[in-house]
Amino acid sequence: MEGEPTELTRREHIRYLKQFLKLLPDTLSSYDSTRLTIAFFSISGLDVLDALDEIKDSKENICNWIYSLQILPDADGNMDRCGFQGSDTFTIRVDDSVQSCNKQFTSGHLAMTYTGLASLLILGDDLSRVNRKAIIKGVRSLQQDDGSFCATQMGSENDMRFVYCAAVICYILQDWSGMDTEKTIEYIMRSMSYDYGFGQGPELESHGGVTYCAVAVLSLMGKLHSVLNVKQLEGLKRWVLMRQVTGFQGRANKQEDTCYSFWVGATIQMLEIFDMIDFAENRAYIMTTQDSLTGGFAKWEDYIPDPLHTYLGLSGLSLMKEKGLLEIDPALNITQRAARYLKKIQGTWE
Repeated sequence: MEGEPTELTRREHIRYLKQFLKLLPDTLSSYDSTRLTIAFFSISGLDVLDALDEIKDSKENICNWIYSLQILPDADGNMDRCGFQGSDTFTIRVDDSVQSCNKQFTSGHLAMTYTGLASLLILGDDLSRVNRKAIIKGVRSLQQDDGSFCATQMGSENDMRFVYCAAVICYILQDWSGMDTEKTIEYIMRSMSYDYGFGQGPELESHGGVTYCAVAVLSLMGKLHSVLNVKQLEGLKRWVLMRQVTGFQGRANKQEDTCYSFWVGATIQMLEIFDMIDFAENRAYIMTTQDSLTGGFAKWEDYIPDPLHTYLGLSGLSLMKEKGLLEIDPALNITQRAARYLKKIQGTWE
């Protein structure tokens, strides 16, 4: 009936997400080097759907695959390249041992390390095979003089995205020696724009995803309300609330996009003003991007679904307590169930 809320096609979304844990379709072939991120969208998406039982027979194999991507210290004990890489494409088996055929280019990547650790937690792994010391050393080696982070020793952009990845890694492993926190906070504050949103770096345009990264880092550090003064907090709250059109946009004067229902929505939740958004309008927009036949969510209405927008669309709905979805932790970007499990295993570490 017209005007009736669109139903969330749960079974179709489960089927859609499961396929990416078996085969990367040719439409996503350009993402082969970052397959771990695609796996995270699938695994965490299934968790949000409360459907991890759908892959219960594959959990051990998936965990083993993730661990196979861990870069360990070299023969000289150097840990600067340690972390997780995104793909096993260039890993080969020789004489019953796994070796890399491009060892000189093997290096951990902050986004892959974050999504790898998060995926292991979601799957119920206790992280006992994680070389925590080496990963923290690898993270620290990527911090730049201005407080920002590069993604990898191979060279990359340095901006707020990787500051966020570094912070989540430090939080999960309970070791903030992976960064100079004062430098990190200074970088974040220099990146606040005139309109009180955050840009990728100083003097850059405010952006919804970047603002999420900055606010989440401060939240994970327990510094959100001590670093930002009242004027900055109120300005930031106004900026994020102004990003709602029907759904949420990432920047002023841009079209709404499914993913910002999480990036901006989670920021609003961390700022404790989530009740000020229009739930009905946001949900209605997200549901226009749902493919109810094949499953998945797209960036915009009448576009092809993809794993990222599917996961973030579900997460945006989860923030609004959509029936049948597990609640999401806004700063860690995993379910509250997985976050509680993290606290449990952290309590067993010396």
